[in-house]
Formats: sequence, structure tokens, C-alpha cells
Amino acid sequence: MRILGIESSCDETAAAIVENGTIRSSIIATQHDVHERFGGVVPELASRRHLENIVPVIEGALADAQMTFADLDGIAVTYAPGLAGSLLVGLAAAKGIAFAQGLPLIGVNHLEGHLNAAALECDDIVAPYVGLVVSGGHTSLYLVHGFGDYQLLGATRDDAAGEAFDKVAKLLGLGYPGGPAIDRAAERGNPLAFRFTPPKFRDASPFDFSFSGIKTAVLLLHKKQAQTTTNDPGEQEAFVCDLAASFQEAVVRILVDKVIEAATAHGAKTVVLAGGVAANRQLRQRLADKAQAAGIRAVIPPMALCTDNAAMIAHVGMLRLARGETSPLTLGVTANQEIGL
Repeated sequence: MRILGIESSCDETAAAIVENGTIRSSIIATQHDVHERFGGVVPELASRRHLENIVPVIEGALADAQMTFADLDGIAVTYAPGLAGSLLVGLAAAKGIAFAQGLPLIGVNHLEGHLNAAALECDDIVAPYVGLVVSGGHTSLYLVHGFGDYQLLGATRDDAAGEAFDKVAKLLGLGYPGGPAIDRAAERGNPLAFRFTPPKFRDASPFDFSFSGIKTAVLLLHKKQAQTTTNDPGEQEAFVCDLAASFQEAVVRILVDKVIEAATAHGAKTVVLAGGVAANRQLRQRLADKAQAAGIRAVIPPMALCTDNAAMIAHVGMLRLARGETSPLTLGVTANQEIGL
């Protein structure tokens, strides 16, 4: 089965072809140059760039796989969640191809794509397992009983982890995207220089997340530092690196602790990491180490399958088509849609 996947939920225009679980091609056009000066994604600009990129990206995926539309068995496309304007570009392209070629259309939830991305590199993941999707728009923890059978254990109550990384990076003048920028600065800083208290919830939601308090604490520390009289560039750089390292340490600690606690509470012997923030080196290493110490298997996909990509969309589309599940050409986009509720 050969599936063309199309992904355009945020600021990456991506297309990929997956054949029976093997990635035959994967093309991603980023928009970092468009949004960098704004310190975050501007929805209108993202939509316009998707319009420019969508056709060349799809053509590139077909060329790399040495295929034509006639070789395909279906078109999978992200329809939710994400920026509505961005989603519309990918969905319109997918509908056009499906209609013109007489191929089935399979709408895929972006979160489900992330949650199943690791299966493209590791086909022996045994359910039930705990999966963490951590990105710029989502920080959600799931108990996965099998493909399509997800139970939401907890989610962020305010900022997603990736969003917090972007905002703190902008505050510290480290650039965009914030995750890699903070990761680089943290290498030169002391992660124990500042201590941030993890959030506590009064109600019974032990696996929920919150990062707004830590973000505010970073802001207050930065303001306090700005009021000092020091003009030493070296001292200022050291402060920024220490603050970045301490912030990253706090976020990673919260994420990893919740994953291991959830796996232990539900008797899961495997944990799976997914989403753009899963490319963070400290998060990957910390989860691997703590899972090993707890006797739990940690499945951490390669960097290319952590960030937004179309291979994960094609993979989920293939699995759904194999079960006879397709979408009508009247399928619309949904900006906010959780899974496992």
C-alpha cells in the first residue's frame, strides 16, 4: 500500500510517501526565515508560504520516491488540529489530487500522527504504552491501548512546553525557534543556577502540565537582572545561559517525571516520546536514563520524525485505509481537536 501524506498544520509544508510502513520519500519546506523576526509563527504569513510551497513539495516527494499519482493507493492529509489557514492549504491540495485521481482521502489528526511516528522506525512497540506528545502547541500525555485507542491522561493547562521555550527564548534574545536556541545556550550554562518550583494542582489531575508559572519566574529574574548596573557582556551572557539552562532543566524534569509516573501508575512497560520538543537533547537523554532506571523501555524516534513531517501522516493514513476508513471530500479543517477524550 502506497500513501501520499500531506502536512501543513503550522509552519512546515511537508509531503511524504510511505509504502507498507517504509518511508520512500519525505520532503519538508520550513518557514523559519519568514517568522524569525517575529519570534513566533504569524498565521497569515504561514498560509501564504504554504501556498507557494505545497505543489513543489508534493512533486518533490513523488520524484524522490520515483512514483506518479497513478502508483498511489490513497491520500492522507492533516485536517486537525492546527492553524486553520495553514490546514486549508494542505487539505485543498489533498482533495484536488484525490478527486482528480479517483483515490481515497484519509483525514488524519496531527496528534495521532505524532503519537504513531515512532512506529515508522520501531515496529515492535507493545501496547499498552504511555505516549507523550510535546510540541509548540500541545503537551499531552496518553495511555495507548492500541492503534486508534487512546486515553488522554493529562494535558497542559496553559502554555505548551514548546510555546514556553519560544517565549523564553524571545525574552532572553536567543532567537527563533526557541527550543534549539535554548538547547544551545543551555550547554554553556549551569542548570542548577536557578531553582523553579514545579506546579501543584489542587484537583485530581496528577498528569496535567503547566508552564506559565516557570515562564513568569524567568521573566521576573530577567527584569531583576536588567535593573543591575553591570555592563560586562561576559557576565550578561553567563546570566542568560544559566537562566536558559535552569529553565530547560525545570521543563525537562517535569515532563520526564510525569511520563514515568504515568507508566508506573498504569503498569505500562514502554514509554514513547513524540512531537517537536522531543528533539531536545536533554529531554531525550533524561527520559532514556530514567526509564532504564525504572525498568521501562523508552522509544525515542529520530529527530526527523519528532518535528512536523508528512511521513507520520501517511503512516496513520495507511493504517486507517487498511481498516477501510476514509474521509469524504466534504471534510473540513478543525483548529482545535484533542484525541483520547
